[in-house]
Amino acid sequence: MKFMDMLYERVDFEGVEKEFLALMEEFKGAKSGEEQFGVHEKFYGLCDRVMTNITIAQIRHDIDTTDEFYSKEQDYYDEIQPKIGNLMVSYQKLLYESPYRAYLEEKIGPVAFKNMELAMKSTDERLIPLMQEENALTTEYDKLIAGAKIDWEGETLNLSLLQKHMKSPDREVRRKAWEKYAAFFEENAETLDTIYDKLVKCRTAQAKEMGYENYLELGYYRMNRNCYDKTMVESFRNQIKTVFVPFAEKLHEKRRERLGLSKLSYIDEGIYFKEGNPAPTGTPEEIMAAGQKMYSELSSETKEFFDFMTENQLFDVLGRKTKKAGGYMTYLPLYHAPFIFANFNGTSGDVDVITHECGHAFQGYLSGFDKIQEHRDITMETAEIHSMSMEFFTEKYMELFFGDKADAYRTMHLEDAVAFIPYGCMVDEFQHIVYENPEMTPAERHAAWKKLEKEYKPHLDYEGSPFFEKGGFWQRQLHIYDYPLYYIDYCLAQSCALQYKAWMDENYEEAWKSYLKLCRLSASDFYTNMVKEVGLKLPFEDGCIQEIVDKIEKKLWNE
Repeated sequence: MKFMDMLYERVDFEGVEKEFLALMEEFKGAKSGEEQFGVHEKFYGLCDRVMTNITIAQIRHDIDTTDEFYSKEQDYYDEIQPKIGNLMVSYQKLLYESPYRAYLEEKIGPVAFKNMELAMKSTDERLIPLMQEENALTTEYDKLIAGAKIDWEGETLNLSLLQKHMKSPDREVRRKAWEKYAAFFEENAETLDTIYDKLVKCRTAQAKEMGYENYLELGYYRMNRNCYDKTMVESFRNQIKTVFVPFAEKLHEKRRERLGLSKLSYIDEGIYFKEGNPAPTGTPEEIMAAGQKMYSELSSETKEFFDFMTENQLFDVLGRKTKKAGGYMTYLPLYHAPFIFANFNGTSGDVDVITHECGHAFQGYLSGFDKIQEHRDITMETAEIHSMSMEFFTEKYMELFFGDKADAYRTMHLEDAVAFIPYGCMVDEFQHIVYENPEMTPAERHAAWKKLEKEYKPHLDYEGSPFFEKGGFWQRQLHIYDYPLYYIDYCLAQSCALQYKAWMDENYEEAWKSYLKLCRLSASDFYTNMVKEVGLKLPFEDGCIQEIVDKIEKKLWNE
């Protein structure tokens, strides 16, 4: 069914609550594991209906944040979603404590039960008012960012549409664009600090209510970190600092020489060629058509997937002034349909949507055929392997999008992938510092970020830009506000994607088989097991990062 034709019906919380309570009574009255699993299948149906309606409302709100109807719906779900989450955990507790658990675990897998344990450790009815407050604060941040109005030569742009000028080949144009970008954040600095301060205190209060020292323990549970801990993440970040940052700095130096600059300034971040970054040659419609051709040639599975997405109009990718910033893939379970939301802006990022977000959506499409819903509950460090690896698997088709600039795109893409990992680790370490020290003032948070920049991105020069010099860059990172502790997942995943990159350079078909297997495994096993099962190394392991660097360097310096 086309997205525009999907019926939306507001989720009536009182009615849903009655359905949940009735299901729980039926579950408790079941006399066997088979009977309880039959009730559990009804639970799947209820969840599908509830989550589909919530997701439709979210998408339509994000498509136009000024739409009054869906803005009110979003406010409503900010209020009731914590209550629904609490009901789900209450039901899951019955599964977890079932006398027929052995049968149920055989049906839905041990990962599901571990995730139930984490959910019970991270949700409680007492937290509902605080979770509602948290939702309202993240919505306030999203609306502030989406509502930016930047005057650009008589035209009003939002932050997403300004990005094109921030990557202009004309250095003075991008300087002007970056200055306007920074000015927006400077003008809203007090509001941004206030929102984040309230978020940190709200999340800390939730952790204290649950008996935890700070938000980190609660946050790890909420991120479903079911097979690794904070110590392992810290070990990974240390490998990045000691091994990967020096490698990334070499590539920054190579980029500086290519650009013919005496130093790299903040206005040169994300710029890879003197004549400008390669941009797609076609219109948005032509980009989508090229995507369809690419996926039809990549494999029978990807052809089926992309044709389904196109026929059902499951993309909203054109940048518009009142759209929410950023991009994502989400899933509409009633229709077994992924949905991709993005903001095309005329840069290579438009093609990244067709590779990165389609990596998520392709895996979502495959997992939709699995009758065990818990297998869809993929942890983010696994989900991002699907997306980031797809970026590399599709590189051989880049002529469809960039013409004779395809090789330039491939160079840029690899260097950008490498440059991202130190930044992503910096975002993660910053959040660990913040949540370990929730009483920090806004100024102290900015100082902490500034110190980390010197460790993870020593080449960076802000040229006296007031907002960035004080350590304000993090406030444009949506994940820090909306999705705490998420960002390290990108770094872990990119480390696996780079392994796939090296593998496909040696044997593309074998690498693709491994990737397809990983997609189909979904969340049927733990991340630490699945990575090894498909022939990759765990990023936490000593020597893994060094091996990645060695392989990339060997290919780069031999070319």
